[in-house]
Amino acid sequence: MSDNTFSKSDFGPDFKWGLATSAYQIEGAWNIDGKGPSIWDHFTQTQAHKIKNRQNANITCDFYHRYKSDIAFVKQLNFDIFRVSLSWSRILPNGIGNVNQKGLDFYHKLIDRCLELGIEPWLLLYHFDLPQALEEKGGWANRDIVQWFEEYTDIVTRAFGDKVKTWFAQNEPIGFTIGGYLAKYHAPGYLAPNKFLKAIHHALLCQASSGRIMRQNVPNCTVGAALSCAYTSPKNQQKRHIDAAYRMNIILNRLCIEPHLGMGYPTKRFSYLQKIHRYVKANDLEDICFDFDFIGLQNYSQYVAKHALLPFIWAFENSPKQRGIAPEMITDMGWEIYPEGIYKILKQYAAYPSMPPLMITENGCAVPDTLQNGKVHDKRRIQFFQTYLEQVLKAKKEGVDVRGYFAWTLLDNFEWAEGFDPRFGLVHVDFETQKRTIKDSGLWFQQFLQK
Repeated sequence: MSDNTFSKSDFGPDFKWGLATSAYQIEGAWNIDGKGPSIWDHFTQTQAHKIKNRQNANITCDFYHRYKSDIAFVKQLNFDIFRVSLSWSRILPNGIGNVNQKGLDFYHKLIDRCLELGIEPWLLLYHFDLPQALEEKGGWANRDIVQWFEEYTDIVTRAFGDKVKTWFAQNEPIGFTIGGYLAKYHAPGYLAPNKFLKAIHHALLCQASSGRIMRQNVPNCTVGAALSCAYTSPKNQQKRHIDAAYRMNIILNRLCIEPHLGMGYPTKRFSYLQKIHRYVKANDLEDICFDFDFIGLQNYSQYVAKHALLPFIWAFENSPKQRGIAPEMITDMGWEIYPEGIYKILKQYAAYPSMPPLMITENGCAVPDTLQNGKVHDKRRIQFFQTYLEQVLKAKKEGVDVRGYFAWTLLDNFEWAEGFDPRFGLVHVDFETQKRTIKDSGLWFQQFLQK
C-alpha cells in the first residue's frame, strides 16, 4: 500500500507516535451528567450564522458514549499514544467551585480504557472550550483567569496524576485568542484588539503557572506545550510585503514561545503589539518563564503575507488560490499542502539556543472523502502524511531534536466554524448513523506502524 522511501524504524526506537483529538469536537453529550455549557455551546446557539450550515457539536461523534470502541481504533491502527483534551465545564460546570463527579468519572473511564489497551493517555486541559460562566466574567481577557486555571489544574492533576504522566495546559493559545477575541470567527466571537492583547498575555501566564502545578502534583511528570505554527514568507521582495511577513511571523510563531524562554515579548518594530505591556504587571515576565520538557508544534501549511491597507496587526494572507496553487494541493480548509513548511518551521524553532526537544503534536489534512462500498480511498491524505513525514525525518537527520509525531485526528468531527464539512479523520464518521469506517489512510498508518 505504501511507496515510502522511509520506514518507522528510520525515526528511531524511542520516537513517539500518537493521535490527537479534542473534547468539544468529538464528545457530544453537551448538557448531560452535570456538564455546564462552554463558550462553544453558547456560540453555536446564539451566533449560529457564523457556523457553516448553522451546525453544532451537541452530538458530533458521540464519543462520550462510544469511547470504548473508538479508543480501540487507536490500538487497531498501531498508535501508542492518545492525546485527549478535557472539557473544563464537564468537570467544573461553572468553571470554578463545585466539582462534577460524573465528569471526573467519565475521564477516569476514558483513561482506564487507554491503559487497558496498552495506550498511553496524554491529557490536555484546554482546547478552546472555556466554561461559559467564566466568559461571562470576562473570560481570557480577565486576569482572574490565572487563578481560575490554577484551580482547574490542581483538581485534574490530583484526580488523574497517578495514571497520566504527560500533560499540556492549552492547545494553540494564539488560535483561541485570535479566533475568539480579535477575528470573531470563533467563540466567544469578539472583534476587540485590546481584549486580544489581554487574553494572550493571560493565556501564557496560565501555561506557566499550570505547568508548575503539574510538576508539583504529579511526580516525574512530563509537561509539554502545543503551539500552532506556520512558515511565513512575503508575497515578493517589496518592503511592505516583507514587513507584513515579519509581523505575521511574530504573531504566528514567536509570540507564544519567546516569553516562555525568558526573551520577553517580541514587540520590536511592531507598534500594535507593543501595547501588550499595558497589561504586563511586575514580575509577570519572570512568572511567564517556564522550562517545558518539550515543545509541541502543530503545523498544517504555510502563510504567504501581503501588505494590508490597515496593517494594525500584521497582514493579509495571499491565499493559495490567489497564488495559483493547483486545486489538488489545496485542502478543504483552503490551506496549501506544503510539506517543506514543516521542515522549515522545525528548523526555525530548533534555532533558539534554549529550545527543549520538539514534537509534532498535530499534523493532518481535510480532503473530500467518499464512502463507497464500505471503503474510503483517500489517496490525497496518504500522500499528505507521506510527504510531511519525509520532511520531519529530513529535519531529524539534520540534527533537529524532534521526538514524536501526532496525526490529527482519529475521527471526522466538528471543525469549529467550518462545521462538519472538512474531514480530518483517519476513521470516517457517518454523522447520521454514527457508523465508523477506517479510511485507507488509517490502514496506511496501521501498516507503517506495525510492531
